Amino acid sequence: MANKRDLKRGLSYICGELFAECIATSAYSNNSDRDNVDTLLKTILCVHSDFVRRVSHPEPGMTAKKYYQALVTSFNNEVNDIVDQIGNLHG
Repeated sequence: MANKRDLKRGLSYICGELFAECIATSAYSNNSDRDNVDTLLKTILCVHSDFVRRVSHPEPGMTAKKYYQALVTSFNNEVNDIVDQIGNLHG
């Protein structure tokens, strides 16, 4: 890990791309449900704010290396779930 600032920038970039992809998919899809899109967009915003906060405030009792490795793994799992949901919007 280089530093917290780079990690936050990466998180913001990925969440921004997911948000844009979700909007593009809903705009170009003929059968997208507006409620599902809104829920997915809210989820992306919540994931972004949650993980940026977690970068700033590591858990006490864990080494920094293990904490940030677990954080990145958890973020990657969330991103994979969101990508699957975006894929399902295309239907």
